Amino acid sequence: MRIGILAQPESWYYRDLERAAQALGHACERWDFPQLSGGVVQQRELLAAHSAPDKPPWETLPPDVLVVRTMPPGSLEQVIIRMDLLSRWEAHGTRVVNSPKSLECAIDKYLTTARLAAAGLPVPDTVVCETAEQAEAAFEQLGGDVVVKPLFGGEGRGIVRVSDPDLAHRVFHTLERIHAVFYLQRFIDHGGSDLRLLVLDGRILGGMKRFARGGFRTNVAQAGHAEPHVPTDRECELAWRAAAATGVYFAGIDLLWDRDGRLYVIEVNAVPGWKAFGRVNRLDVAHVFLGTLARR
Repeated sequence: MRIGILAQPESWYYRDLERAAQALGHACERWDFPQLSGGVVQQRELLAAHSAPDKPPWETLPPDVLVVRTMPPGSLEQVIIRMDLLSRWEAHGTRVVNSPKSLECAIDKYLTTARLAAAGLPVPDTVVCETAEQAEAAFEQLGGDVVVKPLFGGEGRGIVRVSDPDLAHRVFHTLERIHAVFYLQRFIDHGGSDLRLLVLDGRILGGMKRFARGGFRTNVAQAGHAEPHVPTDRECELAWRAAAATGVYFAGIDLLWDRDGRLYVIEVNAVPGWKAFGRVNRLDVAHVFLGTLARR
């Protein structure tokens, strides 16, 4: 199997996938999004990844699988053409993981939340809007205690809890000045912990429980602490349904129990990290991931 991996040069996950690919006898190559290109020449569509400066771009052999391990920021045009090219690779027979359609959903927090709710899954009360005035009204509507998140992004970056009206006013007007979209969710008191379940091809690989080290963010990338967790039937059911609602093949599903015993789906991460997950569960996730892809 020939595997292309879209990843940053310093990515631990690329190195882990490269290690697993070599152990399984697969060819593996790293690309950046700017290396992808496409064109139509004499009525024939050509796709390329410019991996070597001395090789003509159209001589790139298509990979059997293209694994997306990065979603770098870019202009609207750059984001659109990247998704277009992923879709065209897929149309020409390369398996893209996760698929472009599921990536489009999962990287957009509001679209994900709307899809989950439409599928009957419990999600926090959420408002998305564009003006500070609307955000202040939503702040009151959501009980005066909200979590403000970037529409795109992960690992807990850019997330802030706001529970003071004066602070809300300043935060919202600052965000309005930089033309940000407001994505607000009612804060759910979770006692400082949440759950991450890893789903691969409809199978639950396991779970981990994450604990915040002060504050409310449990992300391990934000200094959270993780322990192994055996998912309950209810937790597995919600994770499966969340993956199905967003169309992801491989994803991290974040769940949260509130203090009254209600379970919520918080996020679907279509470019999931597994460093902490693999460590606490003693599981070689990269090996299992590539092995599953090869069998399919």
